[in-house]
Amino acid sequence: MHKKRPSSDGDSGSVKRACKEIAVDVPELAKSTVRIQDRKRVQEILQSIHNGGPSKLQVIADFDMTLTKFAHNGKRCPTCHNIMENSTVISEECKKQLQGLLDKYYPIEIDPKRTIEEKTPEMVKWWNEAHDLLISQKIQKDKLVLTVRESDARLRDGYRVFFDELKKQSIPLLIFSAGIGDVLEEVIRQAGVFHPNVKVFSNYMDFDESGILQAFKGQLIHTYNKREGALLNSDHFQELKNKRNIILLGDSMGDLTMADGVHSMENILKIGYLNDKVEEREAQYMDAYDIVLEKDETMDVVNGILKYITAKN
Repeated sequence: MHKKRPSSDGDSGSVKRACKEIAVDVPELAKSTVRIQDRKRVQEILQSIHNGGPSKLQVIADFDMTLTKFAHNGKRCPTCHNIMENSTVISEECKKQLQGLLDKYYPIEIDPKRTIEEKTPEMVKWWNEAHDLLISQKIQKDKLVLTVRESDARLRDGYRVFFDELKKQSIPLLIFSAGIGDVLEEVIRQAGVFHPNVKVFSNYMDFDESGILQAFKGQLIHTYNKREGALLNSDHFQELKNKRNIILLGDSMGDLTMADGVHSMENILKIGYLNDKVEEREAQYMDAYDIVLEKDETMDVVNGILKYITAKN
């Protein structure tokens, strides 16, 4: 159970009013999947971002299990790495080794009892070992399109409304992913929503002259070093210095720092998808995110918030 903040009768009344107002402004927040610890605060943030309008807004989002589904019809959906691992471009032996890494490191990644400082070196090992295995497979660049097309990758229900509305309103979307950038882009491209306002920071493959994977480019991005990645890409945020209101979308504690490179931030609304081990991690997510979406495979709440923010005052 969550600890409730002490409040006077007056505070209680204001919270009740905030609950009513927030439900009127964004009806989707009444969904059974929604958890909000401080509705009054969320109401105030929403109002401020609404007042600023779309011209002051940018969206910063994780990709795997945030913009994509965690599960569909009871079956886990693949991450960018999984798309490669499940494909015919990977040998059966390599698949076994990659599964072994998942079995070893995923429980560490989501363990609420371990600190980010404790998890970080383990994540570095996981990503580096997985990338080394992929490089060993001599993957051909021209196989990526078919690999993605044949995969079970799925963007969340309502994704087209989300991407198209951001494009229509000229709202920048920064996707900050610890996945594989080449695969991520192909998923969005095949869905028909890779619009000009979308920019991706991720781990990109480096192919040699014959189109064979030989390495991964630049600094490694894993679940828990997105703050460093954000600060390294400060030029991007400088270009958007007037976009001081942020909607942040993530599914892990590591995603909370994706907006750390934003200049002169005014408001940030943090929305977290809690996909797995819900009871174990709910308290942690409620404390960290303004809005928590539990086992919600849609963009409904995000789209409802965008509709409210972009509505004319």
